[in-house]
Amino acid sequence: MAEKIDTRAVGLDVGLAFIRWLTGAENLHYGLWTGLDITAGNLKAAQEAYTAKLFGYLPEGRLRILDIGGGAGETAKKLLALGHQVEIVVPSAFLAARCRENATGAIVHECTFEDFTGQGPFDLCLFSESFQYIPVTESLPKCATLLSPGGQILIADCFRTEAYQGRQAQGPQPGGGHRLTTFREAVAGSAFAILAEEDITDAVAPSIDLEQQLFNVIGHGLTRVSDEIRAKKPGAHWTLSRFIGLFLTKRRRTNLMQRLNGSSRNGASFKHFNRYLMLRLARNA
Repeated sequence: MAEKIDTRAVGLDVGLAFIRWLTGAENLHYGLWTGLDITAGNLKAAQEAYTAKLFGYLPEGRLRILDIGGGAGETAKKLLALGHQVEIVVPSAFLAARCRENATGAIVHECTFEDFTGQGPFDLCLFSESFQYIPVTESLPKCATLLSPGGQILIADCFRTEAYQGRQAQGPQPGGGHRLTTFREAVAGSAFAILAEEDITDAVAPSIDLEQQLFNVIGHGLTRVSDEIRAKKPGAHWTLSRFIGLFLTKRRRTNLMQRLNGSSRNGASFKHFNRYLMLRLARNA
């Protein structure tokens, strides 16, 4: 029996290859665009500014850090260079392999945070755009069991505003994450309190505009090729359309074309439906 194609791994591989070609690194996070023009050439600088902002929230001293959802290991590599000890939790086999390649010296756990069985105590649990993928009923309580008495949690992620009423009501919208009200209620009922909080939504939102610009470039190219084939080889165009229809439903084709040629997925809609926060939490006194 043929093995199922891992489209997620293929997508990640292609995406990381493109980001590496463009910036020289495999960062999967947003950029911080304050003072920068929104161009592909500035993506590296924007992502570096984001990392600098994130590291500004690190507690003082050398830390034992659990990097939860560590992407391709770029953040862990920088933390190791600063002298910290780092363990990474990442559920994707592909990303785990990239972490071992990029963050030499880090211990990599290929599992979900919910299934993580490593031993603390850690000085910091870090969620850089990974907090949204873990139920708040799981994340905060588990951190409490892994952190030292003075340990802290650092979260950098999107949270949905009350304006977001769901995909069925409003269609696909940029961003994601837990509802901000749900998160605050979870913190209030947890062993932690918020020490510091900063809203950087306006500074990261241009990342969505840049991403959409890239899709529009791809969409323009595909549309140009399709129009040429339809004009010069109508029979071949009809056959190709039927072939594509075998793999994509009409709804999926419509969504794809909107993604490639539309403009509704933008920084303004991101700011309407999300708050992007950096938060540092510590145990209640």
